[in-house]
Amino acid sequence: MKFRRSERLVDMTNYMLEHPSQLVPLTFFADRYGSAKSSISEDLTIIKETFEQRGIGTLVTVPGAAGGVKYIVNINKEEAERFIGEMCEVMEKPERLLPGGYLYMTDILGDPQFVNKVGRLIASAYSGKQIDVIMTMATKGIPIAYAVANHLNVPVVIVRRDNKVTEGSTVSINYISGSSKRIQTMLLSKRSLAVGSRVLVVDDFMKAGGTINGMVSLLEEFDAVVSGIAVLIESEDTEERLVEDYISLLKLSEVDTREKKISVSAGNYFEKSKGTIY
Repeated sequence: MKFRRSERLVDMTNYMLEHPSQLVPLTFFADRYGSAKSSISEDLTIIKETFEQRGIGTLVTVPGAAGGVKYIVNINKEEAERFIGEMCEVMEKPERLLPGGYLYMTDILGDPQFVNKVGRLIASAYSGKQIDVIMTMATKGIPIAYAVANHLNVPVVIVRRDNKVTEGSTVSINYISGSSKRIQTMLLSKRSLAVGSRVLVVDDFMKAGGTINGMVSLLEEFDAVVSGIAVLIESEDTEERLVEDYISLLKLSEVDTREKKISVSAGNYFEKSKGTIY
């Protein structure tokens, strides 16, 4: 069956978006559409230009017999600024305030479109790095971790506080919670990580950073490498930050339970991801 160029462009675009960070040989597309490699190269050039103009990402060509083309996710600065601004407005709504000064976030973390955009923002910041796996705690950060993993095309490993029989043998450590200063335990299945894995740690909220610091310590037990740390929201109200090098999308600066006022601003995303978004 012979494909028209318009049909090839649609199908190739869909394939690249569904297989981010995966090297696809040109012969794969040539065989798929019964077309010459030269025609495929021209099609990919059109897709690449469109992706970059629309801030979707880019296509990277790897030359040689074992080469091919790879889709790398990205986001333009204007779109990122607009979405982070929208997130600030959503998080500042008074009805999100819960007893004890906590914020209700279940609705937004259960919104697939919202979580997908958050994942794309974080993935864009790390698209230029070698990431083998995403790590998160068994909390509300799980949807975000899977969204990031989807855009980077890597697996997710989940750190737990208690042992599950389905996890097999585990490695556990004790760590000090940054906020409560209590000693707590976290563990990870021995089969979850290969030695030397490059890991991106993702979480939904960070105050002092005790939990994230614990995950970093746990990774040392696997001889894994921390390639980055990213959180949806960081709290500005903390005396001692246990984590220094991280990316945050939002910053929670004030929670006034009496006045029911929540102050949220942009985190350090644009400062830390400078050069990886355009």
